[in-house]
Amino acid sequence: MDNGIAPNAKRLLWAGFMAILAAGIGFGVRGGILATWGAQFGFTGTELGRIGGAGLTGFCFGIFIGGVIVDKIGYGKLVIAAFGFHVLSAFVTFAAMPEQSKMVAYNFLYWGTFIFAVANGTLEAVANPLVATLFPNKRTHYLNILHASWPAGLVIGGAIGWWLGEGAGWHWKTQLGLFLLPTLIYGVMFLGQHMPKSEASRQGLSLGEMFKDIGWLGGAVACALIALFVKDALGPILHFFTGVEFFEKTAFWWVALAIGGALLFAVLAITKGAVGHWLIFALFLVHALVGAVELGTDGWVQNITGNILTPKEGKILFVFTSAIMFSLRFCADFIERRLGLSPVGILLTCSALAFVGLQLTSRIETFAGAMLALAVYAFGKTFFWPTMLAIAGDRFPRTGAIAMSMMGGIGMMSAGMIGFPGLGYAKDRFSTDALQQANPAVYAAYKVPATEAKGWLFFEKVEPLDGKKLGDVQQNLAVARKELETAGVADPQAALGKLTSDERAVFDASIKGDRRTLVADSFIPAAMAVIYLIILLYFKAIGGYKAVHIVPVAEQQAAEAKAAT
Repeated sequence: MDNGIAPNAKRLLWAGFMAILAAGIGFGVRGGILATWGAQFGFTGTELGRIGGAGLTGFCFGIFIGGVIVDKIGYGKLVIAAFGFHVLSAFVTFAAMPEQSKMVAYNFLYWGTFIFAVANGTLEAVANPLVATLFPNKRTHYLNILHASWPAGLVIGGAIGWWLGEGAGWHWKTQLGLFLLPTLIYGVMFLGQHMPKSEASRQGLSLGEMFKDIGWLGGAVACALIALFVKDALGPILHFFTGVEFFEKTAFWWVALAIGGALLFAVLAITKGAVGHWLIFALFLVHALVGAVELGTDGWVQNITGNILTPKEGKILFVFTSAIMFSLRFCADFIERRLGLSPVGILLTCSALAFVGLQLTSRIETFAGAMLALAVYAFGKTFFWPTMLAIAGDRFPRTGAIAMSMMGGIGMMSAGMIGFPGLGYAKDRFSTDALQQANPAVYAAYKVPATEAKGWLFFEKVEPLDGKKLGDVQQNLAVARKELETAGVADPQAALGKLTSDERAVFDASIKGDRRTLVADSFIPAAMAVIYLIILLYFKAIGGYKAVHIVPVAEQQAAEAKAAT
């Protein structure tokens, strides 16, 4: 058993575990209250996707900035900053009230969620390189253990929604506020602990040397996502300070591109024009897809399965899949060492399973069938995130904490800007198409006004179903199910007969939209599988996958002198 390179290695590992657990709990609870926010404030799927996406994009800024400065200012100061951000996020989020205007409530929820994500990113800028440094001989194993805390948080967050939300009727603010308990615990566990420096920092490498393997190729991936964030976030920022709505302004693209270009120029200056290694570019690119399919799907899956089946079953399924993921992350060492799969081989297998799992989930009709489909998906998504970080640590130690932090930031930014809002847009788009085709008159009665039409990226605007009206239909269905349950009728689908014909048309359209959304989502891991196959063939061509270590300057000089003689 590897006990790490420091006497307090295990305490630091579990402190990092508790920190990511707090993030997972907040994420899990928020996924369960999306429908509540939609019904209470009248948000569309696209708007809910943007709020949920802020819980991921803010992570990028915490981990990007933290990853660059962590070796300079120390891990402890970043932990203190993250603790403060976590507490502040609760105050901002809880300021949202039903009596406020829709935009005011949107801003409180958006920025509260964003600050929460900044805290999470700052903590991961500490935890990832710290664990990689503490356990250099088993990075894949211990990074998977560290990130088992994420699904553990999802289990707890999902259980909170299931038991305290659905069961006990706790207010959404009370449910969400429970993430502050593990926040307090990780603060105590990190308090006063000595933390070692990364391999690159011990060798005295400069920031420019650490960035060379990333180069402008890797930097371009991060800068493109930051530009996309600026484009979408600038409207809410201006509204927050001026009270004027600025959504979807073309001029924002120019501001976003200017900022993204300036950041890329800074990378060029720091690296003195270094192109960067193609493998880091490929890892950054595929990790953007990892973030979109894993976290974007996690943010919506209990909402989608709860709509197809029942809200309670959706929460149970979310807890079930997260529990599978939690358990399997302790098995990475067995899979790698006993089954002989390299980290890239693990990722290729997982991407194929994730594709199959999402395809199966799009066809579920029963709770048992959903458990089987989501079990396949859960196995597929389990090892993506930590194994990707392990590859970056194994193959590019010269980058220190920076490559791992940038990879984590890219994954979260992609989830927040592409995965989460993209799936929200897909739900709106596919549900709208289904209802328009089935009953145009009902669609006209249930859609939002034309002024509230929303687009996403380069896709056209749609006028989706009004969140409050859809929430009313779902509430009527919930009441009907409760009445039948009280009467001893066990079939939850029997309640559909209690809806009016218009309500049934709206509900059926929302189900069709959810199924088509999952099908579209499944093609992301399919694309990932292609990239992993190319990387696997590359390693096979160079003699196999192996970890790389920085050669100390003294050893390198001695070797050069020996070679010269």
